[in-house]
Amino acid sequence: MLLQTITAFFTSFFADPSALGIGLAIYFGAVWLTPYYPPLFKRAPVWVVMVISAFLTLAAAAFIQIPLQALVGQGIGRFWSQELVASHILLFGIPQILLSGLVQEGAKMVPLVWYWRREDKSLDPKLGLAIGAAAGAAFGIFEAQWVHNQIFASGLLGTMLQTQGILALVGFWERFFVVAAHTAFSALAGYGLAKGKGWQFYLVASGLHALLNYSAVLLTAGVLTSLQVEVYCAVLAVAVTAWALWLRWRRTPDDYQSQISPV
Repeated sequence: MLLQTITAFFTSFFADPSALGIGLAIYFGAVWLTPYYPPLFKRAPVWVVMVISAFLTLAAAAFIQIPLQALVGQGIGRFWSQELVASHILLFGIPQILLSGLVQEGAKMVPLVWYWRREDKSLDPKLGLAIGAAAGAAFGIFEAQWVHNQIFASGLLGTMLQTQGILALVGFWERFFVVAAHTAFSALAGYGLAKGKGWQFYLVASGLHALLNYSAVLLTAGVLTSLQVEVYCAVLAVAVTAWALWLRWRRTPDDYQSQISPV
């Protein structure tokens, strides 16, 4: 049963491809990646980082995250009743949510570490941040096209637009900001790696990722409504993006001395 769940999740990323769904995902990624100004056309290995990040993170989510979350769920079920877990979901939901951040941000860091080692472990922090952003945007785009394709494949969008109006587009709103979040989380991880604080910033990125995903627990617990969850995700994504972009473009003493762009 678990293997079927894993396989179905993994293959669903490639099901029902839609030109519009894929195009929207790429557009969302371009909007959020451009301000980081990654050297996509100056350093070919950055494209390798992006491709590896997209597929490796999907594989990690399917074959590592899902089994670990299942084990944690089983462990919780052995010690506490379903009624207790449901009544304290804000607490019991934390371990599985933390796993999602740790696994996915860890997978996105693998190609970053490869690039860092390729550069003899010497990387300008702003360049590391920009390449990290590229790695995060790659998976964000990949995940967004998956969601978009599911929306279009359902065939319900036209009906929902008639009955719900602009609220029918909430799935696209959500993906727009989730792409921003994926980009910013990995940008921070890349910055930390280049600064010699890889594991510290990995934990920061993972924690922020978990905080984003915790919105699902808040929705389940009835703390937030569906609309409030979307606002929560958007605010968090914009706040982390602002932090990452501040690190990317702030002037440092080295910048004033060299007057040379890091990328």
